[in-house]
This record gives sequence, structure tokens and C-alpha cells, in this order.
Amino acid sequence: MEQAEKTGKKVVLFAFRGDVSCFVHVLLNAIDYREKGYEAKVVLEGEATKLVAQLAKADNPMHALFEKTKALGLFAGVCRACSHVLGSQEACVAEGMVLLDDMHGHPGMARYSEEGYSILIF
Repeated sequence: MEQAEKTGKKVVLFAFRGDVSCFVHVLLNAIDYREKGYEAKVVLEGEATKLVAQLAKADNPMHALFEKTKALGLFAGVCRACSHVLGSQEACVAEGMVLLDDMHGHPGMARYSEEGYSILIF
């Protein structure tokens, strides 16, 4: 992250869709941004919160990518409200995800804008 701090390049990827093939691209892009010197973060919203339980399973073909993203510290967290309503909160917490709720129970985007992040929505 030192390089990102020097360049000021920051990006946060908000994932809403519960489609694994879409979410894989979120993870790949977050890793790519990091490798290119950006400070990158991933926020899970809506149905994307349900993917954590699936990808946490060792037999899932995308498990290694999920684990790499976690190991790099790219997950900012998951929506508290959505994960609660969709029944995925327990799995998210078990995977070490932070529950984000600064905007009426949901993760707000404004704070990322204020911190100089570009916001990408999937």
C-alpha cells in the first residue's frame, strides 16, 4: 500500500450482484489494481453478500481467488443490513468480514468519495 499512498490512486469496487461469474471479475480487478499500485477495496452489498458462504468452501473452484483477495486485505467489508436480511451475515462474520453500516445500516459511498476513492459498481 505504500506505493498507493505515494500516488494517491484509490479505487473501491462495490459488488451488488449475486452472480459468481460477475463477482470473480470484481476480485480479479481488485487484485489487478493492487498489483498496479492502487489502494483497492471491495465492498459487498445486496446479493453479493450471499457469495461469501459459497466461496469459503474449499471445493469451490473460485475458493483460492477468494482466499487470495482476503489475504491481501482487499475486503473492506459487507453490508450489515443486506447480509442480515439475506441470511448471510453469520457466514460473512465467520470469514472475518467487517459489517459496514455507516449509511442507515448500509455502507455509504460518500465517505469513499471524500477519501479520494474512485467508485466502481458491479
